[in-house]
Amino acid sequence: MPTTATAAPRRKKTSRRDEEAPLIPILARKVREIEAKAQRSKLGPTNRVKFQVIAFLVREERARVKSDAELSDAARTELLKRLDGVATILAKTAARDTSLIQLLEADQATSPVAKRMRRDWLLESGAELAPEELIITDVAPVRSTPVVPAALAEKQVTPPAVEARQLANPFLAPDLTPRAESAPRRRLDSWELMGPLYKAFESGAGGGAATMELPPVPEYDHISPKGREVMVHQSRFVEAVRAGHRSFLLADEPGLGKTAESVLAASVADAYPLLVVVPNVVKMNWAREVELWTPQRRAAVIQGDGDDIDAFADVFIVNYEILDRHLSWLGAIGLKGMVVDEAHFIKNLSSQRSQNVLALASRIRERQSDPLMMALTGTPLINDVEDFDAIWRFLGWTNGEKPEAALMDKLEATGLTPADKAFYPEARDAVISMGIVRRKKKDVAADLPDKLIADLPVQLDDEFGRSIRQAERELGERMAAKYRRIVEARAAAHGPADADGIDDDIVRLVAHNELEESKAAGTGGDNVFSMVRRIGQAKALLAADYAVQLQRSVEKVVFFAKHIDVMDQAEAHFAAAGIRAVSIRGDQSTPRGSRRSTRSTATPKWASRCAR
Repeated sequence: MPTTATAAPRRKKTSRRDEEAPLIPILARKVREIEAKAQRSKLGPTNRVKFQVIAFLVREERARVKSDAELSDAARTELLKRLDGVATILAKTAARDTSLIQLLEADQATSPVAKRMRRDWLLESGAELAPEELIITDVAPVRSTPVVPAALAEKQVTPPAVEARQLANPFLAPDLTPRAESAPRRRLDSWELMGPLYKAFESGAGGGAATMELPPVPEYDHISPKGREVMVHQSRFVEAVRAGHRSFLLADEPGLGKTAESVLAASVADAYPLLVVVPNVVKMNWAREVELWTPQRRAAVIQGDGDDIDAFADVFIVNYEILDRHLSWLGAIGLKGMVVDEAHFIKNLSSQRSQNVLALASRIRERQSDPLMMALTGTPLINDVEDFDAIWRFLGWTNGEKPEAALMDKLEATGLTPADKAFYPEARDAVISMGIVRRKKKDVAADLPDKLIADLPVQLDDEFGRSIRQAERELGERMAAKYRRIVEARAAAHGPADADGIDDDIVRLVAHNELEESKAAGTGGDNVFSMVRRIGQAKALLAADYAVQLQRSVEKVVFFAKHIDVMDQAEAHFAAAGIRAVSIRGDQSTPRGSRRSTRSTATPKWASRCAR
């Protein structure tokens, strides 16, 4: 916080005590507003700034009062006592929300919003400020932030195929230096808008649905590949992309086909190369959806260091956990679009995962004039409307401190300010029109199939998965060797067989013998039974992780498993994710299972059962 101007000349003293320190009544009024807000709910961005400004002004006013030689001892004691009262309320507020304490650091940087707030309060108190404190300019956003932070520089990898793609381009590298931008002065530039925008979603709904107006269903379906057909609600979304809309918070309920909508949107917008950032468990499913809905496009699933990826693919699919090592080449490959699945994963702005996603999104917007940016989530509002912050930044609607140009233009068009009550529903509609799409199953029930069964293929790319594939190869080689020995023995006894190809009778015989040997061997060694069990163990955490994601959208999920050890892994994962679970196992007695089931019927969020 910049230092306050030297004690400004006060108005002519009278017998009123406030004339000796006219700033204190203002601080007392403001701190009571903060206290009342903190007692009702968590402080939002506006009130956090107000808390910070009050704290710094209390500190500065205390120093002024102590050094003012014109004050009597009694007056000085009285003023310091009143300042202590303000400080006590600040301390109680910080005790409720400990994150406020970091705002009190002496070197804490302040925003232009805080500087304006401080200036206005000082002017209200009658203080005279220096010219440099009267004129406050916004800090221009940094447009050339490096995609790869220094801490991750050594982790970066460049798959060999990526180098081949770069060398295959016969053109010189373009000049991508950001151009200087001159933004016109707007009516709302002096207002703090992020707090009011969050408040608009808390109090400005008026019962309206949080979804933008979408175009009508086209007369003909021009986008579905042969043998497939988009549903009506999907078609309307894709038509919005065809009409030129390029940023979306797609928050349809699970089961409404967000993945297919995103794939088709990329095709209509020609947003290739496209980057898709997803949880690990759904990477293969995304690749399958790309093949189903856009068979003319190629998808590359990035595993590990990406040594075997197809760098000439149209769609690159990567999970959050390994994105950090691929930031460098992904930021330089010329992406024209980006999709973030389960976007609530990036709500924590301090996490490295969120910073990686936002850095790539910023680079894409720097290099593309109108990229396709999509955030997918079935739970757009997790704990607080401020959880929108990271998603809005990813989509380019805000920069964290204020709305970006497109949203600012919509807010300007309302002709209102946050001081007007009518501003909040209008602001909410303005944000929704930027691209929020939220449909519930009951709203589109007529378009949905009676039942949907979906298989989610997964790729086991860790050490456990590699050992399973090696064991599978060895098992296959052993069974093939048995088949060849039987064929050779029959040929030696009866001569070569007349028919070419595979003898199905021998295959069945080999399979039956392997099954009998597996039963005799039990779980020892690599056999059919041990292989099935190991595959289940390898998929356990992936399946449990997907179930956790699903629970956040639909609340109640049943998790079935065949083996007890798979159940153990799943339950441990649920506990780590903060999900309550009730378990029904085959080794439980009937009374025990009944008691557990009865005890959990009031608030169960999970039921997991050992069955096949």
